[in-house]
This record gives sequence, structure tokens and C-alpha cells, in this order.
Amino acid sequence: MTTIRVEPITAEAFAPYGEVLAPKAAADKMINEGRCERHHALATVERHGGEAIISIFRSEPVSLPYACTLLERHPLGSQAFMPMGPDQWLSVVAPDEGGKPGEPRAFLVPAGTGVNLRAGVWHGVLTPLDRPADFLVVDRAGEGANLEEVRISAVTITA
Repeated sequence: MTTIRVEPITAEAFAPYGEVLAPKAAADKMINEGRCERHHALATVERHGGEAIISIFRSEPVSLPYACTLLERHPLGSQAFMPMGPDQWLSVVAPDEGGKPGEPRAFLVPAGTGVNLRAGVWHGVLTPLDRPADFLVVDRAGEGANLEEVRISAVTITA
């Protein structure tokens, strides 16, 4: 069994898998009579002919150490996850190696921060820590097979 440690998420470390969804250091512009900062175009919705849809996913929690045994990917569209609650969560991702997942990485995502996974990126299922959580999800709906799942040998994720 492989063991990996959770690492803090940064835009640079996460870049091979997608974008981190968090406010920029400075807003792109002020809107709404100067009362609202607009942090514009943090990510792009990849949809390869489908439509962009918005959903809410409710997920049961895990605790560390956590044994990750399932990875999935969506070859026809990106998938963004934005937590709706006050808690941190895990994003487990892996590079593609010839159509199979490579070595997984686990990122600790702070409360109020989301991720946008690029089309085709292997990732674990939603992984809130310690209590159930809701996530706003933006992804693709349309024709074509847009879900691949693969069982992997357990990877233990620790703090």
C-alpha cells in the first residue's frame, strides 16, 4: 500500500491538474457601485460540444488517514468544485500515464477555496473532512461518454 502526505494547495503545485478557485491578490475591477470586487475568469469551463451545467453535490466526510481506492476522470469537460460551507477539504488528483492514473497527490484545500479540474484529469471523489459538505459544481452535460472510473490499489493519505 502506498502512503502519501497531504500538501497545501497552491496555484503552482495544482497547475498540472487545473486551476485553484480563490480571489486574486487584487480584484480585476470594482462593480455594483464600488461595493463588490470582481475576480474575473478564474477558470474556463471546458465542454467539448456539451453545455455547462451547475449542480450541488452533497458528500459524506472522511477522516485522515484515508484510503483512496477510486479515481475518475471526465474526458469531455472540466469539473469545478466550490465548497458551500466553512470547512477545508481534500482534492486528490493524479497525472494521466497512457490512459491510466499515475501517482496520486492529495491537496488540502482551505475553506472558501475551490478547484477547476481540466478535462481528462484523474481525480478522487469528493472528500470533505470530518463532516458532510455541499459543493457547487460546474461541469459538462451532453452527448458522449464523459465518465471513466478506475479502482486503484489503496493509497493511504495522511496529514
